[in-house]
Amino acid sequence: MSVKSILISQPHPGSKKTVYDVLTEKHGVKVDFHPFIEVVGVPARDMRKQKLRILDHDAIIFNSRNAIDHFFRIVEEMKVEIPATMKYFCTNEGVSLYIQKYTLLRKRKMFVGKGTVASFLELLKKHKVLNYLFPCSNIRTETIPDYLKETNIKFTEAIMYHTVNSDLSDLASVYYDILVFFSPQGISSLFANFPDFVQEDRAIAGWGKTTNAALEEGGLTNTVYAPTPEHPSMVAALEAYIISKK
Repeated sequence: MSVKSILISQPHPGSKKTVYDVLTEKHGVKVDFHPFIEVVGVPARDMRKQKLRILDHDAIIFNSRNAIDHFFRIVEEMKVEIPATMKYFCTNEGVSLYIQKYTLLRKRKMFVGKGTVASFLELLKKHKVLNYLFPCSNIRTETIPDYLKETNIKFTEAIMYHTVNSDLSDLASVYYDILVFFSPQGISSLFANFPDFVQEDRAIAGWGKTTNAALEEGGLTNTVYAPTPEHPSMVAALEAYIISKK
């Protein structure tokens, strides 16, 4: 059966063109975007109740754009003036560049990992005398906080935003040939909205090991797994699958 429609379980990136447009242009496939999870900020008043003192810290750990957005939101709501001496530790270059939305990089001290977990943890180890603030979601991996605890590095974990399931009721009667997921939370939202969901003959594309594990746990088949050496991007994996079905 040929592929005619794909649902990406993320919000539309906002630009006029997306990396998925190639699937429409080359293969005539309809591609829709619908976020399966949403990010809700924790109000500053709740952070005050937790007695968060941002300026007690020497450095901030950022591992996502959401963390950056909500950290600077909290800073503004709490009317905190961040000193020029504050250090920023970012898991990769993409995260570090995003900080430019809020502050000039040349005025700050920036430390950036090489894109792997190991390289970032090594970076933290080289600066273990600092007192870190780790803005994060209620749903996050244990890797960074566990490492900080194991190496006796002083830090404060601050939950500044929550990851919650989206309302997907508008998709109840809509069929797509491929559903694309990038996180276990997306799978959780699928079943929260549709407890009796059955894959049937539709394909599911899952990104990464944790998403694949969530699919398996839910009794679903990861038809289009990515990344792989042959298909390092989700677009490449989807295109190969579309071609195989023609």
